Amino acid sequence: MALHFDRTLEAVYGVPVPLSSRVTRLVAPNPGPFTFQGTGVHVIGAGASVAVIDPGPYIPAHIAALKQAIGARRVSHILITHTHRDHSPAAAALKAWSGAKTFAAGPHGDTEGEVEEGADRDFVPDAVVRDGDVLAGDGFTLSCVATPGHAANHMCYALAEEQALFCGDHVMGWSTSVVAPPDGDMAAYLASLEKLIARGDRILYPTHGSPITQPQIYLRELLAHRRMREAQILDALENGHGIAALVAHLYPDIAPALRGAAAAQVQAHLDHLAGKGAITLLPGGGYAKA
Repeated sequence: MALHFDRTLEAVYGVPVPLSSRVTRLVAPNPGPFTFQGTGVHVIGAGASVAVIDPGPYIPAHIAALKQAIGARRVSHILITHTHRDHSPAAAALKAWSGAKTFAAGPHGDTEGEVEEGADRDFVPDAVVRDGDVLAGDGFTLSCVATPGHAANHMCYALAEEQALFCGDHVMGWSTSVVAPPDGDMAAYLASLEKLIARGDRILYPTHGSPITQPQIYLRELLAHRRMREAQILDALENGHGIAALVAHLYPDIAPALRGAAAAQVQAHLDHLAGKGAITLLPGGGYAKA
């Protein structure tokens, strides 16, 4: 099954864009190979108070634009999907300005090795949320949906009033998500995809890129794509490929800046295959089909 990416988003930095009667997005000026056009900060609510999901990177001009977009409204919740540096660092400045508490599944795990945008190890939430927790505000109800995989502490937030899910980096319409061990875990990621398929949300709002308006179709495409990758890896292992050769074989046209992420992705698939007994680690290094 082919993946159908949507790369049509043209961001105008610093300008809030209404996406629904309760949802407004402001894109931070941090475009890049892992962030697409930039971090999309979602402001939730149509009343006197709002929640902010993933306030973004610490860029003073972006933080000033976010404050201006919020205006005189009170911030009741600052929600973090996960602790990568393009998502959570602006939370400290927003909290100092608004007095709102921060909510997340926890601080970043004690793991070494980073690809993508790197970890925000300074962030510690005021309140730790768990799967199924409900956060209510002025005209909105947000339920916490744990989706480990891209990061161990990844949390989505479901807006009950619109059957909408703010899915962070777990699902993005412009690209697949990076799953980089040790903080990323492919088995957890695949289970989280299946969890979202079972939910049946009407629309997904990723932190990067445009809303995903046909979630069931796209989620099933993603799951099929991951399974296809693992089948390709199993086939390639019969020819004795190591990780570098697997990356070259699976991603022949990848940009140099993304090779590290691709290698981490392959490692995540290998860990998953080893965990379910499909492959074995060879004594001298490398893997073979079980």
